Amino acid sequence: MSARVGVVVMTAILALYLVLIGQRAWLLLTSGDAVAITMGVALVVIPIIGAWAVGRELLFGVQAEKLARRLEAEDALPTEQIDVRTSGRPLRDQADQLFPAYRADVEQHPEDWRAWFRLSLAYDGAGDRKRAREAARRAIKLARG
Repeated sequence: MSARVGVVVMTAILALYLVLIGQRAWLLLTSGDAVAITMGVALVVIPIIGAWAVGRELLFGVQAEKLARRLEAEDALPTEQIDVRTSGRPLRDQADQLFPAYRADVEQHPEDWRAWFRLSLAYDGAGDRKRAREAARRAIKLARG
C-alpha cells in the first residue's frame, strides 16, 4: 500500500511540475526572443517525454501486479523461502540456486506467461532488475495475446 501512496504523491508532484513549467514555457514562447522561444520549446518537450516515461512505468506496474494477482489466485506463485539481509534484500547466493529451475521452465514452455513471470521473480530475487523487467514485459505480452 505504501508503494501506491508513493506513486500517487509522485504523480501529483509531476502534475504540479508540469503546470508550473507550462506557465514558464508560455512566457518564453510568447517573448519574441529566439533564444527564449527555443528554451520554451525545450520546456514543453522535455516534460512531455518525462510524463510519457512515468505513464509507461505506471502501466507496467499495474500490468505486472495484475499478473501477480492472477498467479496468486491460481496458487502458482513461487513458494521457496529465501533468507534476507537486514535491509530486506534477498541473499543472492540462495536466489541464484533457485534460478536454474525457473529458466528451465521457460525453456520448456516458452509461450507460457506464468513461466516468464516466475522467471522475472527469480531474476528480481537474484538482483538482476534489468532481466527481471524484460521477463515481466514478456509475460505481460504473452498474457495479453
